Amino acid sequence: MSAHAYKANTETSIRPGSKMPELLAPAGSFEKMAAAIHYGADAVYCGGKKFSLRAHASNFSEKELEGAAKYAHEKNVKLYVTVNIFAHREDLQGLGRYLQYLKDIGADGVIISDPGILTMAKETIPGVPIHLSTQANVTNPANARFWETQGVKRLNLARELSLAEIAEIRKALAPDTQIEIFVHGALCISYSGRCLLSYYFTGRDANRGECAHPCRYKYALQEEKRPGQYFPLEEDGHGTYIFNSRDLCLLNKLPQLINMGVDSLKIEGRMKSVYYVGAVVRVYRAALDYIAVNREDFMADNRSMTLPPAYMEELMKVGTRGYTENFISGPPGAEDMLYDRPRTEQEYVPVGVVQGFGNKAQAEHWLEVEARNPIRKGDTVEYLSRDINVVPFEVLELLDQDGIPMQQANPGNIVRIKFAAGIAADWEVNGLLRKKK
Repeated sequence: MSAHAYKANTETSIRPGSKMPELLAPAGSFEKMAAAIHYGADAVYCGGKKFSLRAHASNFSEKELEGAAKYAHEKNVKLYVTVNIFAHREDLQGLGRYLQYLKDIGADGVIISDPGILTMAKETIPGVPIHLSTQANVTNPANARFWETQGVKRLNLARELSLAEIAEIRKALAPDTQIEIFVHGALCISYSGRCLLSYYFTGRDANRGECAHPCRYKYALQEEKRPGQYFPLEEDGHGTYIFNSRDLCLLNKLPQLINMGVDSLKIEGRMKSVYYVGAVVRVYRAALDYIAVNREDFMADNRSMTLPPAYMEELMKVGTRGYTENFISGPPGAEDMLYDRPRTEQEYVPVGVVQGFGNKAQAEHWLEVEARNPIRKGDTVEYLSRDINVVPFEVLELLDQDGIPMQQANPGNIVRIKFAAGIAADWEVNGLLRKKK
């Protein structure tokens, strides 16, 4: 099956004038990009070794960027490249040549936040669409129109906006100026990610791609006259993560975002695992396809239906800090923070990525898997299909690369998993496996 054979027609309207939006996924590495595309991303975004705000992601060398662009385009998927640092003078060295390289390899857009870099891009690569990063803090129609006059093709709006504010900005822009909204992923406690804590604590500048994520640290109180004596900030004595926001999740707001004309729905996570990327993209792809197929029911009599519970249940099986809709319905409160721990307990863990599978005509029932967590003989493992369904099966036997039986596969091992005949699954390379913790 081709990468997009299973997808709904993205030109189908939810209501007159409203097209289905692009699903935009993070690609912190080639492997993550492949997983995102496998599970239905329409576009991916990635960064090079320089000029990107995720300096500690794997990122792509120039040769790897060329390969990524070729792979994405072969799958009919667009590739956008981040050039979104707030540059100091020394950061600009080599930028013109790099921008020209991105044009030469066929990048479908460059994501920029710095006005100086934007100016250089317009002069150097005038034919490549410029996408404005969320770091530019677009929070009102006048702000949005300003960037539109600067030649920006797409605006990734600030994450501090309500649905009503997003709708106002959409109406203020020309029809061919696109808007992009973050719908899922980690949230920064600072305004649209402009944080100084990391530089203050560690010397790593968040605005030049080196954030140390101090908002996830555990904090306690120290009184000036009692050095070395730490006081918990909560009565239970566990300390508190006072800056630790829950993760953004706008799954249940997809119909509203579609109807107001949002062009692209963006998932955060270039530094997350391949399992996280694939599993989250999978749910949002399935949800968008469900809405497209049931668009008349969703919009009948101006009422807004909600997605079946299975979609959120699947998201809850991905590692998370809990979920919040952030500012989408109004300012967030204490319930949108996770004060007592850095993340919630995870019920499921990823165990592997499919690298190959048996020939059904030969009645061979096995998967070749790269293990990501221990896999044991006798485990019940779930295969994540390219829809909302999962296929559970028992690991009947484990073989190493030499065909020798083993009791347990460890992370990094390439192993062959045998399973019972009669299990119906659409096995595919890049498919993900998980099990209960």
